[in-house]
This record gives sequence, structure tokens and C-alpha cells, in this order.
Amino acid sequence: MKEESSAGDAVPRHPVLEKVTHRIIERSRTRRTVYLGLCARTAARPRGVQRMGCANVAHALAAMPVNERLAALAPKAVNLGVVTAYNDVLSAHKPYERYPEMLRRAAVEMGATAQVAGGVPAMCDGVTQGFEGMELSLFSRDVIAMSTAVALSHDVFDGALMLGVCDKIVPGLVMGALQFGHLPVLFVPAGPMTSGLSNVEKSSIRQRYALGEVSRDAMLQAEQAAYHGEGTCTFYGTANSNQMLLEAMGLQLPGSSFVNPGTALRRALDLEAVRVLARLARSRSSGSSIGSMVSERSMVNAMVGLLASGGSTNHTIHLVAMARAAGILIDWDDFAELSGAVPLLAKVYPNGSADVNDFHAAGGMPVLISELLHAGLLHEDVETVLGSGLKRFTVSPVLNDAGELAWQPAGASRDTSVLRSAEHAFSPDGGLRVLAGNLGRAVVKVSAVKPEHRLVTAPAVVVSSQEELAARFARGELRRDLVAVVRGQGPRSNGMPELHKLTPLLGALQDQGFKVALLTDGRMSGASGKIPAAIHLSPDSAAAGPIVRLREGDLIELDCDRGILNARVDSAEWRSREAWVPAPRESEDSLGRGLFALFREHAAPTEAGASALLS
Repeated sequence: MKEESSAGDAVPRHPVLEKVTHRIIERSRTRRTVYLGLCARTAARPRGVQRMGCANVAHALAAMPVNERLAALAPKAVNLGVVTAYNDVLSAHKPYERYPEMLRRAAVEMGATAQVAGGVPAMCDGVTQGFEGMELSLFSRDVIAMSTAVALSHDVFDGALMLGVCDKIVPGLVMGALQFGHLPVLFVPAGPMTSGLSNVEKSSIRQRYALGEVSRDAMLQAEQAAYHGEGTCTFYGTANSNQMLLEAMGLQLPGSSFVNPGTALRRALDLEAVRVLARLARSRSSGSSIGSMVSERSMVNAMVGLLASGGSTNHTIHLVAMARAAGILIDWDDFAELSGAVPLLAKVYPNGSADVNDFHAAGGMPVLISELLHAGLLHEDVETVLGSGLKRFTVSPVLNDAGELAWQPAGASRDTSVLRSAEHAFSPDGGLRVLAGNLGRAVVKVSAVKPEHRLVTAPAVVVSSQEELAARFARGELRRDLVAVVRGQGPRSNGMPELHKLTPLLGALQDQGFKVALLTDGRMSGASGKIPAAIHLSPDSAAAGPIVRLREGDLIELDCDRGILNARVDSAEWRSREAWVPAPRESEDSLGRGLFALFREHAAPTEAGASALLS
């Protein structure tokens, strides 16, 4: 099949794109058919205010001003539900404090109405990294999905606006919204904070602090210079990867991901989001629903965008769970095969020195999408919030001389040190690999790992917590070649926290000339960096995977280029070893963790998305 490029020429789709997409369609056929049938049956019902009892409707609209209440009851009315993740702790979500009133006013001006349907919890991994709260982080995604469902369960909405940006929040919102797949849904980003202390300098100071070369006061000043205002963090971690994915899937406005909060353009895009959603809701067409938009092709587009931009490894879990919520089955082999064909077009920290503001200034998402379409690496024939065709997302938003929102063609990159064409890519592949061997399967992101560091064969240092590894580092026990093995970190063990606090320690050892790698059944960070990190190891410790047989000093071969992950242990001895069993943790029920025992008990395997809600 062929698709049109942004220049209008016929572009053949890449054979790997076609192969993987076909495989996903066939694998998902039964589940997807059931899901779309459910969406169709739900969409066929009359509007909520026409279908429900008078008392139900009166309750739903009681707090509205009289004129808005009458408008919501009109036969062809449009009532939009707003689901918000606002809180004051997440800098990325702080701008949403001001959104509800703005969105309500905008809806009324367009002859529609809007109500805040509900809020969802939103936790900051930057606050909880390395501490107990991080054990709630991954499962907060399921709570957010459930909270989204509770908000929309009032069933009086003709469409929904989603206000969320960060790590687990966007995947959870998508998973929850897909339970209402008959509705049009549009995501409204809040944008990144302006650039402060560079991510490269911040990382350097963290390593020096780990080595005792920088005081706590100096460290705190540096961190505050990096995280200094409203908006997302400026590195390319999971939060900003979320925004990239939503654009690549056509679920938010073109070029809207990385416009800073508080700007005139940001406000114009927010108001346009209400107009677009009201128009979709009025159309009441099946193609305008989120259940139709999140298709096999759009999921492949999301995977390609992730690989081409060097995005977060967390999405080898989140995208799997999001897809399952729409009846679509994707797996790590799909990621790996696409990665071999998709070139790396962006260099944003930790894959480079630029931040997301630099990426946006270079042309950002519209240029990235345009280049990938031109290379035949995206499906153009998808439904989006702007209608059919992903070419609609190759334009950038600007304000014209009258201060009104306008759109201009993306054009070429304005800074090829940050964003390039496929013909002049930074790397011929997307840098995400699947490692396999007698230790199981793991994911490794190599786009930020120098070639000389991609093969590590070294003795294992085996621990059951990042605190234990940090203590051994502080005692000077790790000044040698090693593979740090941190086990008991999977979803059914302790909720699969990120282990990002290990990055400065291991990075410091690597900079001292040692061969260093990480192996864990837990997660790293969405900003996985220069250390080869084999993460999400499956089967994990709780499933009695091979990692439970590892012992201190075992020689481990971790080869990122050849996809090898092996323990070089005599096979007879390997089979005879007793499995390691983690000791009970005295405080595992403290700080809210006890409430999540049900999630840990029922979590799906990591490769299946690690959700307790979707099998």
C-alpha cells in the first residue's frame, strides 16, 4: 500500500511497518472486534440527558447556571466532561488550576457546555524517586484509569477533555477513557517549563554529589535551578514522551505538546481544543470516537514516534497496557523489530544535550511527523481529532498579526543538531533492543549509550534494593567492573518502582573507567541514560524467573548490540541452585503501600503491561 507524503507524492510504506502492523491486526482480531462492538452498542443509545430519568438529569445539571442548564437539555446539545489531574505538587499540572473556568467559558461561547466530571490522582516520580512512595507509582496508573471511569460514569457527556501530562497520568487517562470508547476525547497539554540549569550540568552535579565532591546545599541549589517553575521537566523522559505519543496518535492538537504555559499561544491552543472537541461531539460519527482513533495503526505510529525520538523505556509497559484497553495486543518483539527499521531523528537529553524547548524550537512534533511520513514510517490513514489523515499533523501553530491562532506547514528542521530528516538521521535504528538468554528477556535503551559501553561481561553484584547498592557504593565496595543486579523489583514484588537514583552512582563508576551495567526486574527512569540498563526483566523474581538463581560473583554477559543476556554458569550447577526468596519487609504496609496489596497480587506480567485491570 502507498500513502501520500506531506509533499503530495506517493510514498511506499516501509515493509517492516507493514509487517508489524499486519501481525498486530491478526493477533488482536478477536479482542478488537469485541471492543469495537461494545463501543458501537454504547454509541447507539440516546444522549444521557434524553435517556436517563428526570431526577438523574436534575442531579447532574443542578449546579449549572440556568442558561447553561437549558442549553445542556436542548435536543442537539453538546455537554463536555473535563477530567483533570490538577494538583500543586506536579509542576506540569499546576497550570490546570486555572483551566476549568476557562474551558467552561469557551464551551458556552461555542454553544456548548462543560463540566468538571472529576479529578484523578497524580503523583510526581521526581518527588518519590528512591523513597517509599515510588512503590505506589506504577499502580497509580490503574487508579487513574479507574478514577477516569468514575468521573465519566455519570454518562451525561458527549465528549471529554483530558487534562494530564506526566508519567502514569496520561497512560491512566487513556486506559480509562477507552472504557468510554464511544466518546470523542481530546487531550489538552499544559506545556514544559522554560529552560533552566541544563540537564547535562544537572547530571554532572548529581554524579559529583554521589562521589562526595559537592555539598547538599550546592546540590539543592542546582536542582532548584533545573526545576524552577510551572510546566513539565525539560528532559525527554516519560512525561514529555507522553505528549509526543498523543500527537503521533492524533489525540491532541498538532504542535501543542511543547508550548510553554502562560503564553498567548498556549491559551489559543487551549481554546481551540474546546472548539475541536465540540465539533467532534456534534458530528456524532463513529470515526470521531477515541475507540476508533486508538487503532492498530495509531498504536504502531505511537511506537514509531517513541523510537524515532528516543523516548521513554516506560512505554514498553504503558503502551502495551493502553493498547490492551482498546482490544489491541502489542509486545516487545514489535518494538524491537520496528526499532531496527526506524532511525533516530531527535537528540534530546538524555540522548543529547538539548531539552524539549530546543526540540520544539527546531520544529518539534510537526517536523518529526512530516519526516516520518515522508520516509514511509508512519500510517497516514488514521482517524485523528482533526479528521482523517495524519498529514493534518504536519502543521505548526502560530499567532497571526491579529493574535489569532493560525497554522503553517512544518517545513524542515531549524536545528539539525537537535532534529533531523530520516536521510540524515543520528542513528539508523531507534536504539531500543530486547535482550534474551538464560536470564530471560529484558529491554535496553542504547540511544544514549556509547558503542564502547554496550558490551559488559563482568561479575554480578547482587542486591535486593537500591538502598543496599547505594550503601555498598558508599563503602567503596564497587570500584571495579560489575553488573549491578537489583532483584525483587517487579510489579508483584514491590510495585516495580523506578531505580533512577542509581544512575549517578553507576555513571560515576563508568566515568572512572570501569565496565558497568544494570540488570533488574524493575524499571529505570523514562530518562534512562548512558549506563547500559537491562530492565523490566521477565520472568521476574515473583514469578521465580532465572534472576532468583543468580549469586554474587556470577559472570554475566550483557551485549546490547547482539541482544544477549546470559549468566555464564555451569548448567548443572544452575539447575541445582535454590531460588532466592526475599525476606519480608517490616514496613511494607506503611505510607499507603498496604492499600496496594491487591494490585501487586493481581498485576499482569511486565511484558503484558503490568496492569492489575487488563489481562
